[in-house]
Amino acid sequence: MINVEQMAIILDTLPDPAFILTRSGKYVAVFGGRDKRYYHDGSSLVGRYISDMIKPDKANLFMKLISQALESKKLLIEEYELSNRDVKGLPDYGPEAPIWFEVRIQALSFLVEDEEVVLWVASNISKRHDLEIRLRELGHTDQLTGLFNRRKLEHDLTLHYESYVRHLVPTSILMFDLDNLKKINDSRGHHVGDEAIQAVADVLRLTIRKTDCACRLGGDEFVVILPNTGYEQAIQLAKRIHDCTRKELSQFSVDDELVTASIGVTTILPEDRSYKDTLKRADIALYEAKNKGKDRIIAV
Repeated sequence: MINVEQMAIILDTLPDPAFILTRSGKYVAVFGGRDKRYYHDGSSLVGRYISDMIKPDKANLFMKLISQALESKKLLIEEYELSNRDVKGLPDYGPEAPIWFEVRIQALSFLVEDEEVVLWVASNISKRHDLEIRLRELGHTDQLTGLFNRRKLEHDLTLHYESYVRHLVPTSILMFDLDNLKKINDSRGHHVGDEAIQAVADVLRLTIRKTDCACRLGGDEFVVILPNTGYEQAIQLAKRIHDCTRKELSQFSVDDELVTASIGVTTILPEDRSYKDTLKRADIALYEAKNKGKDRIIAV
């Protein structure tokens, strides 16, 4: 059998820190945290309160988690970030990336100082969190251009359509492709065609706003989502993209035929039953632009 002294040694050598916290947020005991790569000595916390150490917004979150664990009597698992800006007495600068923790909170079956208590075990998951973000970004990114892909387009359009239905927040769409790119591929090679596509991606990065979302659907077809943007403003943005694209693609030509862009413009309308209706209308406008001679903008 393990005796009390041995158990204390075991608890003290835990790699992740474990805290005993009261319902009022008081640290009554600290164990472990011996992985010096991630944690500092927490023994000075004993006798202090969360509100003494942590600024109100994050402290309120921690108190809410303690309350939930005590009320449910079940293991509570949550993730949260913590940075210098959350800790009292520290300057509001430091590492750009906050530290991410996964916390496991379990109500205990005894009282300390006449208060209910929980076991709070925090694990540093920053590396895992960064990897998850990177994998998510790769899943939403077009490999050739670095723009977003169809999966990201469908995800964002679903959210923007819901915002329109609930709050009438306008969202417009530009759909365009490149004119005469096939002639470039056939005469100068696909690698030159890829350079033209990449040039368009660079134009989009420079011309769209931070809130906009540029996606490559595949081939030479692109879609730009314009949140909080009505019909007339969308046309103006389309003209800017069209002009900049024409200038940038002037270096790509075959028999004096330039690579240009045909653009379809539309906005979410009350009769749209989903974002697919809006996207289809933008596609129809693009098709009309191609049929009317290319290198132009059609808005519907």
